[in-house]
Amino acid sequence: MSWELVLAAVLVALGWFWWEGLNKRELAIRAARSVCQRAGVQLLDETVALKHLGLERDDNQQVRFRREFFFEYSDTGNNRLPGYVYLRGNRILSANLILPATMEVPDEPA
Repeated sequence: MSWELVLAAVLVALGWFWWEGLNKRELAIRAARSVCQRAGVQLLDETVALKHLGLERDDNQQVRFRREFFFEYSDTGNNRLPGYVYLRGNRILSANLILPATMEVPDEPA
């Protein structure tokens, strides 16, 4: 196999990985917006940041990328509090707000 084919294959693989990363980031942004809206808080900067990327097996024992995204939100408009979105492949595992001890959790409708 020539080095040109190897280089082309590597570039295609890197492009695919980058494109998939953008799609997963958009999925994480939608999850962060949703959890902030349900809690009645403001998602700051309207974005998320990739904090961790690793491999993990799903329920079918297939290896998937596990991504942990970090975002910030505000409950008063003048503070920054952390939140996380966890993805495995295309599946949202959880989206959480890290609540300060002084903040009350709103009641879930029944």
